[in-house]
Amino acid sequence: MQYPHLDTPVSPLRQRLIDDMNMRRFSRETQRNYLRDIGRLATFLGRSPDTATADDLRRFQIEQQEDGVPVPTMNSIVSALRFFFTQTLDRPDLARRLVRLAHPRNLPVVLSRDEVSRLLNATTCLKHQAALSVAYGAGLRVAEVSMLKVADVDSERMLLRVERGKGGRYRNAMLSEDLLTLLRQWWKVGRQQGVMHRDGWLFPGQHAMKPISTRQLYRIVVEAAQAAGIAKRVGPHTLRHSFATHLLEDGTDIRIIQVLLGHAKLNSTALYTKVATRTVRTVTSPLDKLGLFKPGEASPDG
Repeated sequence: MQYPHLDTPVSPLRQRLIDDMNMRRFSRETQRNYLRDIGRLATFLGRSPDTATADDLRRFQIEQQEDGVPVPTMNSIVSALRFFFTQTLDRPDLARRLVRLAHPRNLPVVLSRDEVSRLLNATTCLKHQAALSVAYGAGLRVAEVSMLKVADVDSERMLLRVERGKGGRYRNAMLSEDLLTLLRQWWKVGRQQGVMHRDGWLFPGQHAMKPISTRQLYRIVVEAAQAAGIAKRVGPHTLRHSFATHLLEDGTDIRIIQVLLGHAKLNSTALYTKVATRTVRTVTSPLDKLGLFKPGEASPDG
């Protein structure tokens, strides 16, 4: 599947790169980012990026660091260039010259259950409430919410089919009874409004033939949070973080959460153990089990 904004006009090298990304079912956003980041190298070189040498890559990364490019951005560029040199040019020797930098990962912002409830109730219409409820109730990424179709709701198996997940991976997400009830309400309203079709998008955008944009979903979350009086810095991904954290606090096995989130590595899911405060509070300290300082008893000094 090729994306129109990537198709015309392009050089043979650029088209080959696009073909390689399409073959691996990279998302629209990933393709845009890779093209941008490889373009940065071309601008630095002043010539085609396929002419880069090992020394060119070294100087490019040094200049990025000296210019104060954030570490996450530098690592994203490395990912794009490694794909370009390994897959498109078949030059793994150059890919190995690119250095990824270690950086501390910030803990995700998580809403309490009360804050999630207030945020969902602060939305301005049923479509917005349903979309944000999917993000929280199924733990979907914002792009996954945007790309859901009506046919992806499997009420018999109680699943949401995610066909456009990260990296083009397919997976099944959970569909709760309450979420299904809300989606059915939205289906009725959407049909009355003439924007919902059986083979269409679950959350149409301003034009019924196009899905709601990720940018609009972000704006909806921010505005709902402000209306709900939530001071935390939130976005659609905050609802996904909250989904995972609340499941962990309820005792759900972390490997099950990994599957529900579509994480390729358990390390990504394990991050939520650091913000699951309810889980920490349920653990009994070994000091308490010693029974040395029971309430009401006099201290040894009398």
